[in-house]
Amino acid sequence: MDAINIETPYEPVIGLEVHCQLLTESKTFSPDSAEFGAAPNQHVDPVSLGLPGTLPVLNSRVVEFAVRLGLATNCQITACSLLARKHYFYPDLPKGYQISQFESPICVAGYLDIGAERRIRITRIHIEEDAGKSLHDQDPTSTLLDYNRCGVPLLEIVSEPDLRSGAEANLYTQKVRQLVRYLEISDGNMEEGSLRCDANVSVRPRETQALGTKTEIKNMNSFRHVERAIDHEVRRQIALLKRGIPVTHETRLWDDASGETRSMRSKEEAHDYRYFPDPDLPPILVTEAAKAAIMAGMPRLPAVRHSHYVQEFQLPEYDASVLTEERPVADYFEQAVEELGCSESDAPLPVQAKMLSNFIMGDVLRTCKEDGIEVANFPVQPGRLAQLAQLRIESTISSSGAQLLFEAMLSDDRAPGVIAKERNLMQVSDRSALEPIVDRVLEEHPKQVAMYLEGKRSIVGFFIGQVMRRFDGSPDPKLVRTLLIEGLSFRNHE
Repeated sequence: MDAINIETPYEPVIGLEVHCQLLTESKTFSPDSAEFGAAPNQHVDPVSLGLPGTLPVLNSRVVEFAVRLGLATNCQITACSLLARKHYFYPDLPKGYQISQFESPICVAGYLDIGAERRIRITRIHIEEDAGKSLHDQDPTSTLLDYNRCGVPLLEIVSEPDLRSGAEANLYTQKVRQLVRYLEISDGNMEEGSLRCDANVSVRPRETQALGTKTEIKNMNSFRHVERAIDHEVRRQIALLKRGIPVTHETRLWDDASGETRSMRSKEEAHDYRYFPDPDLPPILVTEAAKAAIMAGMPRLPAVRHSHYVQEFQLPEYDASVLTEERPVADYFEQAVEELGCSESDAPLPVQAKMLSNFIMGDVLRTCKEDGIEVANFPVQPGRLAQLAQLRIESTISSSGAQLLFEAMLSDDRAPGVIAKERNLMQVSDRSALEPIVDRVLEEHPKQVAMYLEGKRSIVGFFIGQVMRRFDGSPDPKLVRTLLIEGLSFRNHE
């Protein structure tokens, strides 16, 4: 299909339901392990299987994580919320119901900004347990069931239908992932199912308020799939309406290979979930004191850090976005800034911050990617990077010398200054040491001196190269240039 035409008389209306798997050690209502990656049916227990006589007990960490996310997304935290049974029958749901929240979710009426002028409202965030997993591709004649995931805790983040394109949905989902990783409540790995997204998509004539018939898209396990699936579904619905064919209220699956959505089931055939409060679980109570304690333990969020980097450190927007994308990177950067600020550096804070930003974006992150390591485990600690930055700010080492020194620091934990001296990387800024070599170079190249005096100023680069090659060490290029121009000017007046 063709790309979406922004001049079309129809407007996309999109709401997302993002399921976030939590990083708890145990399951939502039982002490069984919630670890990902075990062999099938290794993490099962009587409670998650719903065996007779078992009673669920709510994991307190699930409540704490829900409140964290609610506070981070500007939600109201419900003082008393209820857990409910959601009934449906499917092979990977052994109890015949899923414990979730319905009429009384733990977080309501929040929002998440995805740009300077785009605020996406959040209807609710609620707690629920995950179902198992049906495997259809192991044996063409049967379906296999893995119950490891039964009972693993989830938070479902439900947005209002405020999104208007696949690109916005992609960005919103990335913002959710960034938040849950900052809060350390989920790894946000879409490929492993830690973050799953369903989209409710409809279109309506522009300048109208009534919602069109929506479809739900499932099976999107990457940000790219979210954007492609939604944009395809918008085009599909617009094409139907232009031909006078009504949109069917249904659930559709995204097929990335074909680049299309396909019908899964009609919503008219959907189950009546028959929600009712779970009789075995008491209400969830969140006191003001508990909420305050959770708030006190919250990290500084990416939007706050981004604003601080731009306004206080005067970093470009791009730098601030890269540095705040992942919490460990932002933590590393801020520790390095603090270390450099505590040194004897006289450079203004924006100069210090920009120098560190350049090293982190250009060297630290590149090395982490190439070597497959996390910033938290990077061999050059923030304090040592600050020392390297200080050497560069003072022009004690050159740009190329800084690169050589950085590479050496990866396997040598001594102070950068010590390594630089040992490897002869320190720039020589002593005029008396450089002047004899400058004079000798000019004396040995009278032809090039004449060319300079005749107006060919670019030949200064030739002289600089000659001085650098003859000097045993790393002379300061700026001082070398200054001395050369002084020497050439003197010859011009002879």
